[in-house]
Amino acid sequence: MITTTNEAAYLELLQLVLSQGHQKGDRTGTGTLSHFGAQLRFDLATGFPLITTKKVHFKSVVHELLWFLSGNTDVKYLQERGVRIWNEWATAAQTAKFNRREGDLGPIYGHQWRNYGATKNASGDYNPDGIDQIKAVVEQIKTNPNSRRLIVTGWNPCEADLVALPPCHTLFQFFVADGKLSCQLYQRSADLFLGVPFNIASYALLTQMVAQVCDLDVGEFIWTGGDCHIYQNHIEQVKLQLSRAILPPPTLELNPEIKDIFAFSFDDIALQDYESHPAIKADVAI
Repeated sequence: MITTTNEAAYLELLQLVLSQGHQKGDRTGTGTLSHFGAQLRFDLATGFPLITTKKVHFKSVVHELLWFLSGNTDVKYLQERGVRIWNEWATAAQTAKFNRREGDLGPIYGHQWRNYGATKNASGDYNPDGIDQIKAVVEQIKTNPNSRRLIVTGWNPCEADLVALPPCHTLFQFFVADGKLSCQLYQRSADLFLGVPFNIASYALLTQMVAQVCDLDVGEFIWTGGDCHIYQNHIEQVKLQLSRAILPPPTLELNPEIKDIFAFSFDDIALQDYESHPAIKADVAI
């Protein structure tokens, strides 16, 4: 298990999977090198864990997280903000498989976070009668910080087959100690080259946002992966990334006036001093 506390941990995991991963088939037909079970830890007080050995599009990280927190599941929200990361799963051909209109991704993250277990009305739309897990966990952190039930789940077995891409980051848990908030994520399926740097940044950002609204300092973000894989058509890109030197991490600044997790806007979140190597292009496996 890899437990180094900086970007080196992520690069070590890439190298491990590249050299020791099992060759496997997969849903997309692309093929992977896969390793089962890994953990990375990031001390959020020492810098924001945005990968520097390739450029990560932080604008997309922020808008996607705000989209999740809003409960919205229509890709139009992202498209209007120039974010294209969900487009491949939002085409008319993809959504028609589930009898939904183009752009409607169905019960993915935003739905599960904000309206878990909701019933449907006669038109097939969801009623607002589910569990708002985000609201509940923030309230629990404020009122019962020693709870071992500070959990949000994105995995709903009843609805996992109702979307083109069931939640990959399936469950996260908060932990409060010594006035600091930490978060651990379990990710069932981890595309190490394209997805995981994005996921690390997203949950590190979420942890810092929740810490602020709960009047806590930040502790650690712990990423735990299940099927950790490198797609066969990403191998050369991974080798390029591994050849690069790590740069100093950036810092994250939030508008200190925001005390409601649902009140953050894009302009309330600022990344400072992000230096990185150039982006490395790779195809998304659909």
